Amino acid sequence: MINIMFCGNDGVFDGMLTCALSIFKRSDTREGVRFYILTMDVSHLKPNYTPICDDKIKFFEDVVKSYGEKNEVVKIDVTDLYKNEFAGCPNEGAYCSPFTLIRLFADEIDGLPDKILYLDVDIMFNRDIHLLYDTDVEGYEYAAARDHYGKYLISPNYVNAGVLLFNLKYMKQTGILARARELIRTKKLVFADQSALIRATTKKKMLPQRFNDQKFLHKHTVVRHFSKRLFWLPYPHTDNIKQWHVTKVHKVFRYFEFDDVLFEYIYLKEKFSRGE
Repeated sequence: MINIMFCGNDGVFDGMLTCALSIFKRSDTREGVRFYILTMDVSHLKPNYTPICDDKIKFFEDVVKSYGEKNEVVKIDVTDLYKNEFAGCPNEGAYCSPFTLIRLFADEIDGLPDKILYLDVDIMFNRDIHLLYDTDVEGYEYAAARDHYGKYLISPNYVNAGVLLFNLKYMKQTGILARARELIRTKKLVFADQSALIRATTKKKMLPQRFNDQKFLHKHTVVRHFSKRLFWLPYPHTDNIKQWHVTKVHKVFRYFEFDDVLFEYIYLKEKFSRGE
């Protein structure tokens, strides 16, 4: 079984759907894929910070099961964990939403497997997921690729936390997530959860950039991460183009490699909107 973790509010549906479709369309696997979806209700912070609704979970489950009956979806509400650990902490209003913090609860959630792949939802697989998931992480807390900008501006081995292959069994032994949560509770960090995880790390496995390519799409790219990036033309600026922004993916990136995924996504999104 391939185990995937997504985290987010009700707005991550488009990302979950496109990412899952890319996994199924780019991978040759007979084993099932289990999606663990961690969500919570912190609407007291912002009105849109609501958990993923059951209608979207059910639709998502129907889609993934259409690619194989072994595929599963497990929704986990971590509202109580969040309130007990992070309510009022210095990083609750960080640049990113508080939903990025909840992956740090992985060691406290019963039933999670020893090996699990955490993915930001702005991820698309360009090649078979086994190229990443089958990485041996024995003796490492996790495997991750370098951050495109951070490797130049911060440290050569500064990692991007959007793609993390967790060795959860070993992480429980080292206490990395407990240390990261303590940092979140007590210190204001520039990149919140990512900073906390990196500071708490004792041993990580570095992956080639093709497993989390945040700027380019090559033939050898396994994971294309549609994170915010810098554009120089027509003037220096940043933009946060996601894979479900189909028109911009075509016009700005000139990517057509994902059209089979994106056209099915558009069809399914319209189907969901019609309540079918």
